[in-house]
Amino acid sequence: MPFPSNSDENLDTLFRQAESSLHTLRDFLRFAVSRFQQAGLVFGHGSDNAHDEAAYLILHTLHLPLDMLEPYLDAALLADEKTELLGKLRERIEQRVPVAYITQHARQGDFDFYVDERVIVPRSFIYELLGEPLSPWIEYPELVHRALDLCTGSGCLAIQMAAHYPAAQIDAVDISLDALEVAAVNVEDYSLQERIQLVHTDLFEGLEGTYDLIVSNPPYVDAESVDALPEEYLHEPELALGSGEDGLDATREILLQAAKFLNPRGVLLVEIGHNRDVLEREYPELPFVWLDTSGGDGFVFLLTREQLLGLE
Repeated sequence: MPFPSNSDENLDTLFRQAESSLHTLRDFLRFAVSRFQQAGLVFGHGSDNAHDEAAYLILHTLHLPLDMLEPYLDAALLADEKTELLGKLRERIEQRVPVAYITQHARQGDFDFYVDERVIVPRSFIYELLGEPLSPWIEYPELVHRALDLCTGSGCLAIQMAAHYPAAQIDAVDISLDALEVAAVNVEDYSLQERIQLVHTDLFEGLEGTYDLIVSNPPYVDAESVDALPEEYLHEPELALGSGEDGLDATREILLQAAKFLNPRGVLLVEIGHNRDVLEREYPELPFVWLDTSGGDGFVFLLTREQLLGLE
């Protein structure tokens, strides 16, 4: 017998049956995974599969520890809890909203952030590289006195820089006022207003002084890929995704300007998605160092001020 489609009529029936027939967290987890699989949802905003995303959404909605599923699997849900949870599951399925926007919460490493549709969901590999992985270039964290986060979005990287480099004053820059409003929420949540300055500008425009460390997760999706993005990604700000025909317009500007804003022995760290081959062909004179991340070694490059000098 064919599995029913996700038409509005079938979903109405399934969700009515769920509200009356499902009782425990285990029941709802199974139901959510089935519906997510059936709907062909695309993952990539905090998880990479239906089970993990369903478990996260259920635990968050029920105000349970996000890393502790097993003890609660056979707990029965109250009627109001069922209604709230089914509403969020349906929003994820029908509107293809990334789960982080539904919960208004994203986790990166050991940090939690407020997010909504004014910013992209935090998923940069750069956070993995702060601190010890940069020790060949930054011997001691205390040597970073000024740092810059270009295209800060939710402020997640600036906040993690503040944790790794306790002596640093940090400028967090974005062209989007909407994004900076979200970043301000997160900076306040971590009580970092005295250390992180939010700046509304386009990349380096209007900035003064120099920095020991500059990081950036700029827009880097090429035009063809933007046109082919799954519906989930279309909920994110377009300004934060695409950057010209080949996705490298913002990166080119960063490379051109960065040396002027770096101190001697200063370091630039930039994430560029799947554009490594294109970038290396265009800048054969730059000795890019590609750093290992959980996604591989082709996504984040490092250059020092000395290596950037003379680039035209």
